[in-house]
Amino acid sequence: MIDGSKPASARMVWGVGALLTALSDALQARFPVLTVQGELSGFTRATSGHCYFSLKDADGQAAMIRCAMFRRAASLVDFSPRDGQSVEIRGRVALYEPRGELQFVVEAMRRSGEGALYEQFLRLKARLEAQGLFDPDRKRVPPTFARRIGVITSTGGAALHDVLTALARRAPHAQVFIYPSLVQGAEAPAALVRALNLANDRADAEVLLLVRGGGSLEDLWAFNDERVVQTIAESPLPVICGVGHETDVTLADLAADLRAPTPTAAAELATVSRQQCLETLAALERQLHRRLEQRLDGVAQRLDRLALRLARPGDALARQRRRLDLLSQRAGQVVPRRIAMQGQRLDHLAQRLARALPQSLQRGGHRLESLGARLQALDPRQVLARGYAWLDDGQGHALASIQQLSEGQDLRAVLADGEAQLRVQRVHALQADDLP
Repeated sequence: MIDGSKPASARMVWGVGALLTALSDALQARFPVLTVQGELSGFTRATSGHCYFSLKDADGQAAMIRCAMFRRAASLVDFSPRDGQSVEIRGRVALYEPRGELQFVVEAMRRSGEGALYEQFLRLKARLEAQGLFDPDRKRVPPTFARRIGVITSTGGAALHDVLTALARRAPHAQVFIYPSLVQGAEAPAALVRALNLANDRADAEVLLLVRGGGSLEDLWAFNDERVVQTIAESPLPVICGVGHETDVTLADLAADLRAPTPTAAAELATVSRQQCLETLAALERQLHRRLEQRLDGVAQRLDRLALRLARPGDALARQRRRLDLLSQRAGQVVPRRIAMQGQRLDHLAQRLARALPQSLQRGGHRLESLGARLQALDPRQVLARGYAWLDDGQGHALASIQQLSEGQDLRAVLADGEAQLRVQRVHALQADDLP
């Protein structure tokens, strides 16, 4: 307010920018970081990546604040914000000076009330993962061309309409078996288990589609129930799970043999497009015709060549005759040449034998003379001729020590020119100094 009683020089006059800056500083000092809960309204995402929306009270009161969430903060949000969702946002109050509007600058956003529920989700996920329910090795590949498809969902939801529309478009020939079940609320887990067991017991289908539209974590909680997850993992039939939107992930998705981002995508994964099949068949037909034409062309050319050869048999006989003449000439040239070569080889070997035989005989004679000289040097008679004698006990056993002698023992001495009979009169052991 401007006090008109004071002179103009004493009054403080604010500029608009200065006033807004002062108010912004006051707000930031009074409310540095806040967490606000409310309902999204008018949510938009600009091409720059920034998000703009309003947050209003969920209880219907006429209270609303404009919010801005810049690209960096928006990239950290782990769900797709939509109008009507209850969220908690954290950030700061600020003034948008170009328009003088109060706004809330959002630094983080999460779904309202999901903190404890999400922690429960993570604990249950870790426990079931430890049991091997999410193991990729146990998952099966659904049949490529399924002709009987089972759908487990609520008959009153949009998911069933989306699935039936996709199946009618892609595979109109397929039979569809619907197993109604609750998909939300306290009774939903038991209903889903019953529907899954019924589908497996009846075995009408080749593959099962477990589908539901999008929603909050609380809305999709039935698909995080341990009973439902166990039943999916133990299902004899392959299960394709398409629950929520692309960013929604449930434990049923992890346990299923195949996860689809949406119910429509689940129907697409369970079937092959009729148009795609027709295009594939057309391509195979074109390929078959092309191969047949190539084969027929090749056979026709071969027949033409055979017909030409059959039309002139004299030419074939002439070619064979020329070939025989050539072989005969080669044989007439090769045999004499081979005989001459063998004769030369025999002459050469005979000359080598004539030279080698006298040399071999001469070497043999020298070797015999050398062995004779060595044998003569080892003759015992040569030793006896030098004055030595051979003593034995008369039985041919050689005597080399006085330990073998006794007084009165008869001995035989063999000399160079005869032998003598001896008798031992005395035995005397020689000392070291007695040796010659």
